[in-house]
Amino acid sequence: MVLLLFVDLDHNLAALLPLGGFFVLRTSGTPHTPLPTLAYAYENQSSYAYGNPITFRVEKVAHSLRAPEPRIAASVAQQGLAARLWSVTLGCAVLHGSIPDLDPVLLHWDPDAGAPDDLWLPEVRPLPADAPTVADTVLHGHLEPLAAALRARYRIAPGLLWGNAASALAGAARQLDHWARAHARPQVATRARTLTAELLAHPLLSDTGTLTGTAFRRRSCCLYYRVPGGGVCGDCCFTRPPRPSPRDTSG
Repeated sequence: MVLLLFVDLDHNLAALLPLGGFFVLRTSGTPHTPLPTLAYAYENQSSYAYGNPITFRVEKVAHSLRAPEPRIAASVAQQGLAARLWSVTLGCAVLHGSIPDLDPVLLHWDPDAGAPDDLWLPEVRPLPADAPTVADTVLHGHLEPLAAALRARYRIAPGLLWGNAASALAGAARQLDHWARAHARPQVATRARTLTAELLAHPLLSDTGTLTGTAFRRRSCCLYYRVPGGGVCGDCCFTRPPRPSPRDTSG
């Protein structure tokens, strides 16, 4: 039997700091400017970028990547936020043995910032770290409403978005596995792999790809190959960039 030694879920989530900025969640201080909650972002129907955090983020990504169409930027933006949510939650689960309540009405988001300054949680409320609770927290609490918001505004396939969600989860788990092995924490690596496999078996993610050890191969493409200078990602369903079709809406 493997004995897991967890660190208490302290207010500052200090155990996440050694994992790097992408896993860190700010829980102290006060932002210089008021930040919208993610609940506000998901529910906002405005098409004006400065009135809609999601639209603002997508346009920011589009400008940065010189994306030739909005759905590419929407895909990249969604995968980035999914990766942040999975990283924080998975990191807490395997190091703390519990996760913070990331209810969208509690979690604030700065769509103009990168990790770790993009997310702020004013209060840490511990929840169990089992797969159903993690799925409720990330998949149902965030990624479902985020997908609905993006699909309402951008021409983007649901299979692409769930593939992004699975890819982001597998990527976070892979980073945790590398860190755990480098720091002689095999129990952390085992817990990360086990929890990730359980989450990828969830109905929303079960058809998105195949997990082999820590390697994930998805059945969809995030469209990154279509940005100038872009290529296929390491877990892409394609081995080389396909020739894009102007009428292609697949994902």
